[in-house]
Amino acid sequence: MGCLTASFYYNREIYYRIKAKVQILIADNTLRRAVLVYKNPSLTYKETTIKTAGQGQLIVMLYDAAVKQLTTAIELLNLDNSLKKDPARIEQINKAVMKTEEILTELMVSLDFENGGEISKNLFSLYTWFNRELLEANINKDINRLITVKNMLSELRATWNQVASHAETQNREAVGLNIAG
Repeated sequence: MGCLTASFYYNREIYYRIKAKVQILIADNTLRRAVLVYKNPSLTYKETTIKTAGQGQLIVMLYDAAVKQLTTAIELLNLDNSLKKDPARIEQINKAVMKTEEILTELMVSLDFENGGEISKNLFSLYTWFNRELLEANINKDINRLITVKNMLSELRATWNQVASHAETQNREAVGLNIAG
């Protein structure tokens, strides 16, 4: 389904760079015994969680990440409005909003228009509207637009969580062990 966040790609890229360097060191016979393979446990956990998640769970994870990014942007924007404007903070706000836009784009490309019918079309329209609102909010530093999109994403996340939980429960009931032979 390809529903991985940009931060996951970044962490994965770092992991593969470290792995490549370790392999080069291992190839060098003089350093073969001195090499200690290091794998980030947090990255391993994230990777395993994503690989073992069902489609519904992956969508919920994307919503979680989008809501988290918007929460960060809202908090930083509140801080920026209450204190002196800080260019570094504005950059962080921009990054958080842009990450949310990327997540929404990922949700858009994951839609199945053939089997999803009207729901897929409506979600596509909604995601497009979210992206437009986020673009305007980012340009104008409009906290109300960010809050609106965040609240709507939170509601969609709760709905998808119910759907994913229900589907997971049905899958567990459908998959059984036949010990009778």
